[in-house]
Amino acid sequence: MAIADEPVANAGTAADTEDDEDDEAAGTVTPERARGLRQFAKRAFMVLAPVHLYVGWSLVPDLPVDYPFRVAGGFVLAASLVVLPMATVAKIYLASQTAMDRLIWGAYLILGWFSSLLILVLIRDVVLFIPGAAAWTPESAAVVLALSILVTIIGLVNARRVARVVHVDIPLAGLPPALDGFTIAQISDVHVGSTIKGGYVRRIVERVNALDADVIAITGDVVDGSVAQLALETAPFAELRARHGAYVVTGNHEYYAGAEAWIEEFRRLGLRTLMNEHVVVDHDGADLVVAGVNDYSAIQRHPEIGSDPKAAVAGAPEGAPKILLAHQPRSAAAAAAAGIDLQLSGHTHGGQFWPWNHFVRMQQPYTAGLHRLDGLWVYTSRGTGYWGPPKRFGAPSEITLLRLTPAD
Repeated sequence: MAIADEPVANAGTAADTEDDEDDEAAGTVTPERARGLRQFAKRAFMVLAPVHLYVGWSLVPDLPVDYPFRVAGGFVLAASLVVLPMATVAKIYLASQTAMDRLIWGAYLILGWFSSLLILVLIRDVVLFIPGAAAWTPESAAVVLALSILVTIIGLVNARRVARVVHVDIPLAGLPPALDGFTIAQISDVHVGSTIKGGYVRRIVERVNALDADVIAITGDVVDGSVAQLALETAPFAELRARHGAYVVTGNHEYYAGAEAWIEEFRRLGLRTLMNEHVVVDHDGADLVVAGVNDYSAIQRHPEIGSDPKAAVAGAPEGAPKILLAHQPRSAAAAAAAGIDLQLSGHTHGGQFWPWNHFVRMQQPYTAGLHRLDGLWVYTSRGTGYWGPPKRFGAPSEITLLRLTPAD
């Protein structure tokens, strides 16, 4: 089921201070941080408990198996209920990063499975209201259980394989001839952490480099952990190669993991961090503005920086096409007002797996793909990695190769 977009290993309150972030980077947990983790674990348990009870009451008694197997099913649901809160507070008690990673792997796998199970049980209960459907009660219970396992396995395979390359043409009015065919390789939402490690990152980097793009754009949520924890895992990003370099902006998860430390680490890796600022790329005599903003929600933790597309392009050459890297699609309104031509975003994961893709629009104006807002094109990536459950179903991950073309 859907849980608030806050990483289990770094869960806390919105009031986390910069001191907390420094402690996070040092691999320690302050008393304040520990309280935040316990509070999140308690909230997760309170949300998960009633839905687990519902699934157990609705499904387990109807399974066409003997009593001991039904009891075993109850124990499985009980384990599902406690494993996520356990993984949340594990950081307080476990000194071993390996042990914590394994616990989180298990928690996220179970959470992904239970999410599908819950939805299928809800659908089954609605169908059973149809006259005559009650005769299929045991069979439907078995089908629901089998489908939940099958979807989870398919979703795991989809999540763990290297993202496919999606090709998108962007027609821009007044595009200089020298920029016709200019390419941007976009990756987003890799979420390096407990389940995504350096080998996964290296495969992404190799695929991106093979595209031979003019610019590489990384639109946030690169990590789910501190620099101390993940520096070795993110090292392959230093191998990214493009004619005019690689650029990165912060996502909301960078602020959970210690944004200032990660900004310095990105720079050390050779990635140009754009924080409400821009660079002017000279491509065969034509200017192209590549701008970036801090994450839309950065102001909640760092009121002094915020997210400002207008400031990001202040002083840019008149008439030059302007491309904005903005983690969340809901930056689009401000980007359109600032005269941006193209905004590249991520954050949504395209919903990551059904049916949550249908709920993204409750928070974001766009779920995935190319959209138009006044004079602005907005492309929203489904993400190159995944967050939480290692599961992709109905919302495949992507590496996007965008090509600028003249508008008709």
